[in-house]
Amino acid sequence: METTRKEHDFLGELDIPNHLYYGIQTFRAVENFNITGIPISKEPLFIKALGYVKKGAAMANRDCGALDPKLAEAICYGSDQVIAGKFDQEFVSDLIQGGAGTSVNMNANEVIANIGLEYLGHKKGEYKFLHPNNHVNCSQSTNDAYPSAFRIAVYLKMDHFIKTLEALEVAFAAKGKEFNRVLKMGRTQLQDAVPMTLGQEFNSYATTIGEDVRRLKDAQSLLLEINMGATAIGTKVNAPQGYPELCVNYLAKEIGIPLTLAPDLIEATVDTGAYVQIMGTMKRTAVKVSKICNDLRLLSSGPRTGFNEINLPPRQPGSSIMPGKVNPVIPEVVNQTCFYVIGQDLTVTMAAEAGQLQLNVMEPVIGFAMFTSLDYLSNAIQTLIDKCIVGITANESHCYDLVMNSIGIVTQLNPILGYEESASIAGEALKTGKSVHQIAVVERQLITQEKWDEIYSLENLIHPKFISS
Repeated sequence: METTRKEHDFLGELDIPNHLYYGIQTFRAVENFNITGIPISKEPLFIKALGYVKKGAAMANRDCGALDPKLAEAICYGSDQVIAGKFDQEFVSDLIQGGAGTSVNMNANEVIANIGLEYLGHKKGEYKFLHPNNHVNCSQSTNDAYPSAFRIAVYLKMDHFIKTLEALEVAFAAKGKEFNRVLKMGRTQLQDAVPMTLGQEFNSYATTIGEDVRRLKDAQSLLLEINMGATAIGTKVNAPQGYPELCVNYLAKEIGIPLTLAPDLIEATVDTGAYVQIMGTMKRTAVKVSKICNDLRLLSSGPRTGFNEINLPPRQPGSSIMPGKVNPVIPEVVNQTCFYVIGQDLTVTMAAEAGQLQLNVMEPVIGFAMFTSLDYLSNAIQTLIDKCIVGITANESHCYDLVMNSIGIVTQLNPILGYEESASIAGEALKTGKSVHQIAVVERQLITQEKWDEIYSLENLIHPKFISS
């Protein structure tokens, strides 16, 4: 039979299996919060960030004389093990929980305490030698340790997301270059407009994604201001003089990112505005990516009765009843992921609004929304790159025929013939099915063939210049 150890809190005692490094408060959290089924062990960057926070706090407390150097050494050792990912499986608290993240903070405190106890030659649970609250949580509260770790984790996770988005920008730009001579019809309101190239269309996708890369980097920088040392509500109760500055300096050095101490710790402890801005920017990105996927589905529609200007790589049979049907499954799955992210923006907004007085207790659901959104959208974008964008081909001759048979090309005649005459040509073309060329050049003889060839040369259609009569 597995041996157990007795642990207690002010609610009573529990028997904890001896092989576990977490303790009674984490055990209660597992019993209380079976919400998502996703434990924080699924967010290794969050665990790593918690380890950094506990290590930085221990070193600052040691320097301030608030913690015995030997105990600080043990906490640093335990934190390093957590940072290295060796105890991820011990972080079992559900991502969504009550208590403003107290269960997550205590999960870290208990695991690091028990690693430290073994380092010091003691058994797990012998907290009189190294206590989760008195020592590992020294000069801290959940209200500064949890949000500081969360900000660090989101900052690090955003690095990966931004790199993925930059790869999407590069992929679109590469297609823009590949398709730079493919003439096609531009459309507004799903109606023929004026000619452009497929390359210009894909370059516009690269540009719009690049804009969001820059906006996300701007928003990411808001995470660098943390409230370590605020303790309960920002008054620094139970923290020694100089501790907040020391702690943040240690964290910045250990992690290698330019963290700074918030100038107003009371404001920083309750404010979640950075998360609102980041999720709003992510929503903007999701909206743009989803719109592009809508375009890809339209441009590849058909193959016989749709636009059929591009071909998406065929990924799987598209129907259980219609032989030969292939669906745009990659843009479709990206669309759906974007819908999720757009919804999580509202979750973060409402959770941020729900803060009361000196604390926002809803940060766990903010964490869930942001972690999952960053992961899911990163995965979707990488899938879009690998399984769709790089394999897109153009139906060049079909695109050209659509342009030359379009009524929309009459717009190029406006400077020469005027709007009224051009509209008359368009109306007749629409009614009779004749081409603009047939009516303007052959029948009405409004312009010469030479002028037509000048106006409708490939170069002039790709890069229009003003041509008068």
